[in-house]
Amino acid sequence: MRLNKTIYHLFLGAGLALSSVSCSDYLDTEPITDKAVEVSETPYTKASDAEDLMKTIYSGPGFGHSNYWQLDYFANGSMQTDEAYVSGDNQNNRQQAEYRILSTNENVKRNWEAIYQVINDCNKVLNYVDGIKDPALTDQRKAEMKAEAAIVRALYYFHAVQLWGDIPIVTKSVIAVTSENFDEVYAQVYPERKSKEEVYTFIISDLENAIADAPASIISKYRATKGVAHALLAKVYATKPNPDYTKVIQHIDQLSGDYSLLTDYNQLFDGNHNANSESILEINGDASNIWWWGTGMFIGDGWQRFNLPTHDLVNAFDSQNDNIRKTNSIKFDIGVSDTYWTDKNNYPFAYKQRIQDGTQHIYILRYADMILLKAEAKVNLNLFSEAEALINQVRSRVNLPNVATITSKDDGINKILKERLLELAFEGQRWFDLKRTGKALEVIKARTDGKGNQLSYVNNLTEQRLLWPIPQSQIDNNQNLTQNPGY
Repeated sequence: MRLNKTIYHLFLGAGLALSSVSCSDYLDTEPITDKAVEVSETPYTKASDAEDLMKTIYSGPGFGHSNYWQLDYFANGSMQTDEAYVSGDNQNNRQQAEYRILSTNENVKRNWEAIYQVINDCNKVLNYVDGIKDPALTDQRKAEMKAEAAIVRALYYFHAVQLWGDIPIVTKSVIAVTSENFDEVYAQVYPERKSKEEVYTFIISDLENAIADAPASIISKYRATKGVAHALLAKVYATKPNPDYTKVIQHIDQLSGDYSLLTDYNQLFDGNHNANSESILEINGDASNIWWWGTGMFIGDGWQRFNLPTHDLVNAFDSQNDNIRKTNSIKFDIGVSDTYWTDKNNYPFAYKQRIQDGTQHIYILRYADMILLKAEAKVNLNLFSEAEALINQVRSRVNLPNVATITSKDDGINKILKERLLELAFEGQRWFDLKRTGKALEVIKARTDGKGNQLSYVNNLTEQRLLWPIPQSQIDNNQNLTQNPGY
């Protein structure tokens, strides 16, 4: 085996969460291991190695045990909006929910690290699976694995670009550093931020290239299938700068043969109808591979009480007589007395996560979301009557009358946002819905305490603070990173 002149075998992990180290430190340090490794050599040699990498994406730190899915994604989507008040005494949460977040906020740091850890795990599959020579790993399975990893990577980049705007694009999981490949490795370990336009282009490329080899939509609700790719592309085309609403509709139309609304909304969250016809992608809490502890963060009378339902949300349900979705979204029970809800015997809890034996399933994507997103695209294309018909599909399931006639684009967006609030409460969507539609400042500044008083902290929110700060720990470790304006 030809050895490079200077080889250091480094397992660098996600790269973006490394301790601070200078460029010269790599080349001035003695090798970490006596084993010389060629840059082209794969650290994985068996079919089982590849399958273990896929398990890591789905049930390891990926969809499984990280705080990101068990808690943070749902808190991020709700407690910064009219959907939930912040509760408890955690100052990181209060900074976030009161729009006075600092670059040292531990939630922001934790979310960045979680997202880029899974991106790195996806990169391991995309970088090294082809190099596995084990005949038990067929070319077809390799292609399928890479397609799934690309879709999952795109999902996490999509979340990251919505949270932080311009972000690094990392495509290599570094296993070795040599004098010959140092520049390439350095650019991956200490990357610069790319514009959000570049990030969206990258995400679209990942998804579009993955569709051909991705598993069929009917294969599993717990894997990155063709249906997941189409649903994500619809979201991405609706969210990116200069949205393409025709593309949104095209990709949602690709889902119609494989997914449909459940006839009974109550079945979505009862724990007895997992992996149903409406589910596009869900997390399989099975109390073994994934023990779902996140439920306890939302239901309880102790310190947790994340996503405390707002009076605004309760009033939105009541104004529509939307009792079916209300009782599936909010449970009034014995709790505590606080500033917002003074009757501890009639205290609200977010209720879509209610299974407490570790087997809670979580929707990442479901078809009702897609129907309402298609309605949003129709409104933006001035196809108001077609948008109304789509909204009414969702409303009829819960025995509500047709939506009032849409009179303008702004009116249509407002009606769709109201419907999305009622349909998707506590599913991690609201913050991103408000930002995507340009309604965040308008809606959030109208938030009340339940007595008709504007919440004191809503005026902290500015256009700049619709993006989070880059974690200060990342800037300290990487001189190539810059901070978002306003932080």
